[in-house]
Amino acid sequence: MNIFETIFLGVIQGLTEFLPVSSSGHLVVFQNILGFNEPALLLDCSLHLGTLLAVIIFFRMDIIQIAKDTLQLEFKQPDGNLAIWVIVASIPTAIIGLKFKTPLENLFGSVTITGWMLIITGIIIASTKFINYSSPRVRIGLLTALAIGIFQGLAIIPGISRSGSTIVCGLLCGLKREQAARFSFLLSIPAIMGALLLQFDLGSIQKIGIIPLLAGFFTSALVGLIALKFLMTIVKQGHLYYFAPYCWAIGLSIIILS
Repeated sequence: MNIFETIFLGVIQGLTEFLPVSSSGHLVVFQNILGFNEPALLLDCSLHLGTLLAVIIFFRMDIIQIAKDTLQLEFKQPDGNLAIWVIVASIPTAIIGLKFKTPLENLFGSVTITGWMLIITGIIIASTKFINYSSPRVRIGLLTALAIGIFQGLAIIPGISRSGSTIVCGLLCGLKREQAARFSFLLSIPAIMGALLLQFDLGSIQKIGIIPLLAGFFTSALVGLIALKFLMTIVKQGHLYYFAPYCWAIGLSIIILS
């Protein structure tokens, strides 16, 4: 694998990680187009690590405040509570990731399944058009955190958008639009770190090459930061459903062509 291929995949990852169109689904498709004989899971994780950096940069002030409240045991503060709910939501994600790691990873070799999952993602985000945002909004609680964590765990399936499914779950549970998006991306931090630890393989690094991996990492970080800023604007405006037709179109195209 050369540096231009990983940079290209880094652009795809950066654009699709935050936009609700499934980065893993797009990576599966383009890795097949580029002729990879087997799923490049370590490359997928390194590209996700790049977008993780984008999340940390974008939400750096929130992360710093959460860390301060947590270290001072100020759990009654909003940010202190948020730290607890991120931990709670990470539990079902971790269970799903560890329990179903192998069968879910095997799905990365199926382009057809990816197409169907993209259609499902389109249905999920299209549902936001019918949410009544004028009704009273709630704060994050135990059931909301667990539900969002389950949706994040299921998003390991290629074609299911992590950002889209978790944000929509938060909205359906009654969270405000910006609050749902903020929690979704903060929750991605431990999830991506955990996935990277599970997929770390020195042999794969040597096979892909450290320079191509780094090129993909920095590309996905830069493009991801731009895409994240764009998505937060879309979410605040309540227009997440705009991405549904794209998911349906590309999902159907993949099924037909595969």
